[in-house]
Amino acid sequence: MTFDSKSQLSSDIEKYIDPTLAQEMRNGTAERKVDTLFNYMEKRGQSFYDEVVTQLEHALQCAALAKQNDASSTLITGALLHDIGHIILDEHNADKAFLDTDLSHEEVGAQYMEPFFPETVTTPIRLHVPAKRYLCTTDASYHDGLSEASKRSFIVQGGVMSDKEREAFERIPHFRDALTLRRWDDLAKVKGLESAELETYRDIVQRCFI
Repeated sequence: MTFDSKSQLSSDIEKYIDPTLAQEMRNGTAERKVDTLFNYMEKRGQSFYDEVVTQLEHALQCAALAKQNDASSTLITGALLHDIGHIILDEHNADKAFLDTDLSHEEVGAQYMEPFFPETVTTPIRLHVPAKRYLCTTDASYHDGLSEASKRSFIVQGGVMSDKEREAFERIPHFRDALTLRRWDDLAKVKGLESAELETYRDIVQRCFI
């Protein structure tokens, strides 16, 4: 399996993708793009990602961890947007198929954002699911620390990597950023945690537009 090339999304997945965000962002200025993106996340990110945090809370907690660790602007932006595919697909824990059917939210999110951001943003987004598989394969203790939702989705997303898959993953530029993002992703599920608002990241995200 290759992880660095753009996968062809099936028609079964494409039919769930909301095109309105991309349509509204396409011709705007960088400032307008941020407005559109943040408004979309505020509106569509209120559904629950798992049992304790909403999609938006999860994104903000992940971005906060990136910022606290002095990550680059592109990796902070990737952390904020790593699960945008879930929102675009309207996947949430009230949907019976969520976590039981893999709609490749990481690939959807990466492809959706590619017209707007560089690979240093979109590659960690694309790889954050394979990164979980990689870490489960190379570090037995990592799997034990996953949330129950992540353990369930791990099986649906392919489970343990083969040697060939692991070696292919390690050859991808920015794969280490994806591993770092993955660990923040796992920590960004704290109920009731106060996080900085989206506006905190306006300048950071705006600088990353291509």
